[in-house]
Amino acid sequence: MRLLLVEDDQDLSRQMKTILEDGGYAVDASFDGEDGHFLGETESYDAIILDLGLPVMDGLSVLRKWRSKGIVTPVLILTARDEWSEKVAGLDAGADDYVTKPFKVEEVLARVRALIRRSVGKASPELACGPVTLNTNNSRVSVNGSPVKLTAQEYKLLSYMMHHPEKVISRTELTEHIYDQDFDRDSNTIEVFVTRIRKKLGVNILKTIRGMGYQLMDAEELEVKEG
Repeated sequence: MRLLLVEDDQDLSRQMKTILEDGGYAVDASFDGEDGHFLGETESYDAIILDLGLPVMDGLSVLRKWRSKGIVTPVLILTARDEWSEKVAGLDAGADDYVTKPFKVEEVLARVRALIRRSVGKASPELACGPVTLNTNNSRVSVNGSPVKLTAQEYKLLSYMMHHPEKVISRTELTEHIYDQDFDRDSNTIEVFVTRIRKKLGVNILKTIRGMGYQLMDAEELEVKEG
């Protein structure tokens, strides 16, 4: 999962970026509204964290521009303390949720997880495919209740697949959602990650669609495979 963080306080931005990355996300950071608007319009994100008090272009203007162009990425806005009018304006402009400063970054992380789940029609923090369970709250993966250790990139790939169970996902799309913009992206490594995930899980829940990408197995397919 890949996030855009638009926050002009660079100390706060670095702190948030570290915690979000520790939570299993690839994070792009922007420090002004103009740059943030450009990234949100041209890059693929699973959620955006947007401060409203930004230089160059304020957060409300950024949000309105995104929504006017049909960008439906979930947006969590950061608002000033007790400024209820900012919250209302942000929600009316198309924000999905808000957090009031000062805040605990862990709360932001929890709200982001919830936003992403809701955006793909998931209510529970636990995602399951046959015997495989992925808990988005603690980034733990298990098979039949036994924990499985994945690398950060393997976890991101599996998480993205399990958030989109019916979708055929190309290697390019997976690359866009598990790496930030500064990473030297190589879609050829996706096949390596998929192979490792299959081996570590001991059950093949990732189906190769020739010439198109990958898709999560459904329950009936898994039963046939395992049988």
